Amino acid sequence: MGTVFSFDVRGGEPEAVQAALEEAIAQLHRVDELFSTYRDDSEVSRLARGELTVADCDPDVAEVLGLCAEAERVSDGWFSTTYQGRLDPTGLVKGWATERAALHLTAAGASGVSVNGGGDVQLCGTPGTHRPWRVGVSDPLRPGGLAAVVSAAGVDELAVATSGTAERGAHIVDPRTGRSAVTDLVAVTVVGPRLTWVDAWATAAFAMGSREALGWLESLPDIEALLITAGDEVRCTGGLAARLG
Repeated sequence: MGTVFSFDVRGGEPEAVQAALEEAIAQLHRVDELFSTYRDDSEVSRLARGELTVADCDPDVAEVLGLCAEAERVSDGWFSTTYQGRLDPTGLVKGWATERAALHLTAAGASGVSVNGGGDVQLCGTPGTHRPWRVGVSDPLRPGGLAAVVSAAGVDELAVATSGTAERGAHIVDPRTGRSAVTDLVAVTVVGPRLTWVDAWATAAFAMGSREALGWLESLPDIEALLITAGDEVRCTGGLAARLG
């Protein structure tokens, strides 16, 4: 998927957790084989060329495309699986794959799991007694600094995803123009239970711009967000303060 994954796994029976970790890593490689738009032999590339139907593909392809359709519906089209006229579900795949890896390790008995996929994080359980997971959110305007620290205190699952221009430049597309999104934002961080959705919502919100995105994010259940504009203005949803610490 063109990025780095890291795992922090606590507790559980060592052999079972090690086996689950190996399975999770194998799953991530399989996801890359299925969904990479840079591989001509991936099922998504072949599907885009009309060489396969969805029914011909691995069941994971149908699952992801169904989730993408739901993301497009909820975001009123601001999330899209089309890039330059070609099928491209990668805006959702990484979050989905990262979340699935974390849940697989939790199901194997790990008491605390943090899986980081290219800076987007799925957290489950806790790292220790009376210790919540905490995730630093990079400040896009001050390299090396933090804009906030998100805490998973009081919840069993929490995901944090950021979309913006600081790390990869203008890579987010406005689906209504087909060109790079031009907004007042430099970063959107979304917090919620599952990374599949918060990753997709961060992408959609960035494309919208701060004014429309803030109201839309406020309307989503169990979702909080931090938006930073190019003018160094910070905007956030009403319940975000409860997740900081």
